Amino acid sequence: EVQLQASGGGLVQAGGSLRLSCAASGFTFDDYTIGWFRQAPGKEREGVSCISNSDNSTYYADSVKGRFTISGDNAKNTVYLQMNGLKFEDTAVYYCAASRYYCSGYLPRYEYTYWGQGTQVTVSS
Repeated sequence: EVQLQASGGGLVQAGGSLRLSCAASGFTFDDYTIGWFRQAPGKEREGVSCISNSDNSTYYADSVKGRFTISGDNAKNTVYLQMNGLKFEDTAVYYCAASRYYCSGYLPRYEYTYWGQGTQVTVSS
């Protein structure tokens, strides 16, 4: 069974940090791109970051560039999103997803085949 499990969310003050994890199983992890998306109340789901597990190529949305870092541990079939300098506007449910396409500079939702349950990130101001 294909599974993606997002975890690591919580409540943090503005300026703080969190590390999200995405644990994958049921498919060949190295053949996929893993993306992080988020959805805030009243807003559409948006792409945050992605990583191609074949060569570790990465992409970041402008809103998080310089603050978030995506990384992968292929041996553990896990991708991480280190979030530093968190802002109130980062508050959202964060989802991880898997795509057969290369992480090529944007995150279209239609390219992502598998989705995990979200993890809530709340940043207080």
